[in-house]
Amino acid sequence: MPRLSADQRHTVAFTLNGLPVDGVAEPRMLLSDFLRQTLGATGTHVGCEHGVCGACTVEVDGMLARSCLTLAVQVDGASIRTVEGLAPAPDRLSVLQAAFRRHHALQCGFCTAGILMSLDAFLKANPEPDEAQVRDLLSGHLCRCTGYTPIVRAALEAAAELSAQDTAACQEEPAHA
Repeated sequence: MPRLSADQRHTVAFTLNGLPVDGVAEPRMLLSDFLRQTLGATGTHVGCEHGVCGACTVEVDGMLARSCLTLAVQVDGASIRTVEGLAPAPDRLSVLQAAFRRHHALQCGFCTAGILMSLDAFLKANPEPDEAQVRDLLSGHLCRCTGYTPIVRAALEAAAELSAQDTAACQEEPAHA
């Protein structure tokens, strides 16, 4: 990566939720600010600006990252996924998002995007979590409204539903001789 001068602006291009995007950023511009201000992707929220609250969590090349601790220029060429990329279609919620809705797992909604991003990645890696594992994951997120219980219920329900879908899909696949 070339040395960046603090007074220069740089073009940053990456894939955002499957679509190519680009914009101009100063070297010290945070990814969270670039997403919200430059690209208009306002689903990612900024809470503490210190990487503590988890509200700004996004995926960068398949790994979770706090966008308030990541510079926009660091993700040039990367694949970024935000909460806007969780839904399978504009008019459909993901299994996890639908479970959040059913369980009223959000109130003000400020923390929700980061929690959804973390839970989505967690459930892919841990398809049958128990309550303690979900609570452990949530320890990296601050929610001032829900008391976490509805979030835990939603996560466990989503895990069960996703597991049932995977089981059904495996049973539908024809056996190969």
